[in-house]
Amino acid sequence: MKQKIMFIFVAVLLVFPYSIGNANTNGKASSKDEVVYGSLRGDGSLNELYVVNILDITRPGAIFDYGEYTEIRNLTDLSVIEQVGDEVQFEAASPGWFYYQGNMVDRELPWHIDISYMLDGEEILPENLAGQEGRLLLTINTSENEQADPAFFENYTMQISLTLNTEKISIIQAPDATIANFGKKRKLSYTVMPDSEGDISLLADVVDFEMEGIDIAAIPLSMALDHLETDEMTSEMRTLSDAIQEINKGVSDLNTGVSELNDGVQSLNTGSRQYETGMIEIKGASNEIVAASRTIDESLAKLYKGLSGSSDEMDLSDLTQLPEGLSLIANGLGEVADGLNQLQENYAIAFSVLDEAMNNIPGSSLPEEEIQLLYASGANPETIEHLMEVFVAAQTAKGTYDNVKAAFVAVGPTLEGTSGAANEIGNQLRTMASELSVAFESMEGLDALGELEAGIGLLAENYGEFHAGLTSYTEGVAQLANSYSEIASGFNEVAKGTSELSSGVRELNDGTAELADATNDLPEKMQEEIDAMMDEFDKSDFEPVSFVSPRNTNIASVQFVLKTEPIELEQEEEPTLVEEEENIGFWERLKRLFS
Repeated sequence: MKQKIMFIFVAVLLVFPYSIGNANTNGKASSKDEVVYGSLRGDGSLNELYVVNILDITRPGAIFDYGEYTEIRNLTDLSVIEQVGDEVQFEAASPGWFYYQGNMVDRELPWHIDISYMLDGEEILPENLAGQEGRLLLTINTSENEQADPAFFENYTMQISLTLNTEKISIIQAPDATIANFGKKRKLSYTVMPDSEGDISLLADVVDFEMEGIDIAAIPLSMALDHLETDEMTSEMRTLSDAIQEINKGVSDLNTGVSELNDGVQSLNTGSRQYETGMIEIKGASNEIVAASRTIDESLAKLYKGLSGSSDEMDLSDLTQLPEGLSLIANGLGEVADGLNQLQENYAIAFSVLDEAMNNIPGSSLPEEEIQLLYASGANPETIEHLMEVFVAAQTAKGTYDNVKAAFVAVGPTLEGTSGAANEIGNQLRTMASELSVAFESMEGLDALGELEAGIGLLAENYGEFHAGLTSYTEGVAQLANSYSEIASGFNEVAKGTSELSSGVRELNDGTAELADATNDLPEKMQEEIDAMMDEFDKSDFEPVSFVSPRNTNIASVQFVLKTEPIELEQEEEPTLVEEEENIGFWERLKRLFS
């Protein structure tokens, strides 16, 4: 009997629901959130739309809300929720969150969403894409729907996401996409800023094509920028700016060093040309010196032969000219010695400049990271390539110089020794001329002639040895002059190279200085640009409005969650046997529910 009474009581509650308690007391909701869910077709057109309304009940009682719904559903409890026109009423039993759903038709979204597909260059409908193979171009265009409240288009950012199966889709091009991989799937995310039209494209190769629905969410931009952190970004920009300053300082030091190197090499090249000219002059004068020495040698031999012959046939008057000739030769050798001394001094200066310049050339190659920094500095790549070529040439010149440096070191002492020898011979000739003059003045007849003959014979013999040495010396000078022309030519090429190197490094220095000046306040400029962008998109003063009805107040937030239909192959359903339900009444079903 009690069980039957319980069945009747429950049936009455189900058939005749009513509110109990303070049904006539007005309740209060402090705020309201709206989450708009939309089902879109494959081309982006709206299929179904419903709104989940979330009210924060602060005082229980009768609550009124507004919206043009075709159907409403209580998502919180089993209490009755009623709708009259655009007015929704329900009884809130206790404080807290209250959820209800309202379905809508003939309602416009704030955006036009157009999704199109082209397979191998031919437009294709989404419903015909499943299982296809080829090259797919998918485009998504979003724009303002002028039939809707503009507040949403102007203040909301859209986030569009595509989830792709990598076994069926190979991405070729996805401009502006943020790509994340998880398992065999790849997620592409795009952002469309407020008051902006979206233009998204994806090019991919597909096999047995299937794709999950495209997710589109829209929220106020202020929510997206609340936690935007720029400290790390600006810190990295400061590191980059400091690195560019260091590069500029290094290039500036390099420019100074190369400039000094170029000045030294140019001085060296000038001294080398002067040295080459002097060597050529000495080479030309050597022929005259050898010819004069040969004449003296022949004259002494002839004189000795004449003296050793019949004294009756000899004319001794010509012998008085011999001291004067020897003095002239001695003076000539003195001038040669002076020239060699001057040449030796100039050579010492030139060699010192050369040695310092060559030692200033770095002896090691540039590290790869420094070369990469040069290319990253923003300077002209052609200038950098030319700089590297000249640097290699400078390294080659330094290596060549190190190999032949011993020969250069030996030139100075050789010149000094040759000059001393020429002075010594000149002094000997002056002494000989002086003694001959005295001898001729004091010579008395034929008794002294024998002494003169013996002295001339000795002089002729010694002078022959001197003439052979002088000839060997002049041949060495000629060989040195011929060889030095190649050395001088090499110095000239090095001078051209260092001049080009100096010009290139100067241009590089100008470029890095300009780059350093432009990036000195890069972090501040970047922060200013970020601030300007955030000011442009700052929607902090935006007051949320209801999507469903302007009569709704205290709106805390409105969000849109949209999703397109998936593109997938239809699954063949296996037939199932359905047992015919017994033709039973309501009370029997209720009894079975509680049995």
